[in-house]
Amino acid sequence: MEITLVLGIPLLGGFLLALVGHKRWAPELNALMSLVTLGAAALLTARVIADGPMTAMQEQFFVDPFNVFLVALTAFVGFTTALFSRPYMRIEEHHGRLNSARLRLYHSMYQLFSFTMVLCLLSNNVGILWVALEGATLSTVLLVSLYRTPASLEAAWKYFILCSVGIAQALFGVILLYFAAEKVLGPGGTALLWTHLYEVRGELEPTVLSLAFVFLLVGFGTKVGLAPLHNWLPDAHAEGPTPVSAVLSGLLLNVALYAVVRSKVLVDGALGRNFSGDLMMGFGLLSVVIAAFFLSRQKDIKRMFAYSSIEHMGIMTFAFGMGGPVAAFAGLLHMTVHSLTKSAIFFTVGHASQKTGTQNMADIRGLIEQSPTVGWGLALGTLAILGMPPFGVFTSEFMVLTTAMHEHPWATPFLLIALGVAFAAIFGKVQPMVFGETSARRLPHPPALIPVFTHLAIVLMLGLYIPPYLVDWYRQAAAFIG
Repeated sequence: MEITLVLGIPLLGGFLLALVGHKRWAPELNALMSLVTLGAAALLTARVIADGPMTAMQEQFFVDPFNVFLVALTAFVGFTTALFSRPYMRIEEHHGRLNSARLRLYHSMYQLFSFTMVLCLLSNNVGILWVALEGATLSTVLLVSLYRTPASLEAAWKYFILCSVGIAQALFGVILLYFAAEKVLGPGGTALLWTHLYEVRGELEPTVLSLAFVFLLVGFGTKVGLAPLHNWLPDAHAEGPTPVSAVLSGLLLNVALYAVVRSKVLVDGALGRNFSGDLMMGFGLLSVVIAAFFLSRQKDIKRMFAYSSIEHMGIMTFAFGMGGPVAAFAGLLHMTVHSLTKSAIFFTVGHASQKTGTQNMADIRGLIEQSPTVGWGLALGTLAILGMPPFGVFTSEFMVLTTAMHEHPWATPFLLIALGVAFAAIFGKVQPMVFGETSARRLPHPPALIPVFTHLAIVLMLGLYIPPYLVDWYRQAAAFIG
């Protein structure tokens, strides 16, 4: 029942907003549908905590501590982003960048994107997961191109082509996975169900599964934004509306990484060695280093924080690649705090660029004078994402670094240098934006800053104290994937 609600509400919302998404009250309806989805996700989470993992609809859908944690995170960030987008999109309409037809497209695609995200997470069938990720690509392509400027259309095409090529690689990986599973489970739909594959993972052909994982990692890794497959991500963030940047960074990248981690569990069981983990560590470390050095060259604020997302997805991929309960726990915690912090940053960045009329960092100055809440939100969000204590990002990064020092000391210098370069680049660019001479203007609608400080408060709490039920949740998920 709960699974049906979590999947059905955003799908219904997409259809409703396709009809009435241009009305004055459409932003409120969008936020309401996202709130109801969050309520359904909370019910599902409570059910899994009480009763344990379960399947539904003839085993086509399933939940366990790993994916229900991501469903809850997706629903929460989806709701807060919908709240933020209410004044944001009205200001964009006031400035003449959007008309009623594009607002209807935005609201309907936002709900459809939420549906594809939870479908990816709840699907027990690898094939349906692949279809849902492609659906997420198509819905976000329309959102990235919403302004219909030459730059936004170019970014949308780049996103569509690179991610479609990547997802085609993932399809070949799914076919190879079915080829390996068919010999053990027999022909039919059960050969693509995660729950059945997990039970027989030790009997699957190791060579075929190794090859399948390479294609799955390259395919889904394109959606994660791992270097050198990351080129679509900065453009898509910079040219699309800011709420789209928030959900891309906070949700889509997590869901694609979820697919990679699920695949890793199968390969590790078949091979009995860390072949998949070594590949993930390599891609993760490369992403961290490349993103860190690209950060210092950015002039557009949204592009800069897009490269920051690549860096942090690299840290998560590296953590999950190391394996073990501590590294997996750190990866899950980093998923949580990165989603919350990065979406909060994009909320403040969106209002800052609206106030100054530009995304060029050199032209954004003195935010704290004109709008203290936007300025402080950006300053605190930046300190949080850079891993300053006592924020939760510090806790997760510290766990990743100490585990790397113990198990893979060769990687530690690369991580430390990259994190230092990223800190210097981002802090050096954000500080004058917040505290310099003001050049901002008043906005026609008051900005939505409650989501910003709600996210940052949770990230601060997770740095100081992780509630016992959340620790148990992370531990159960880490035990499964670690």
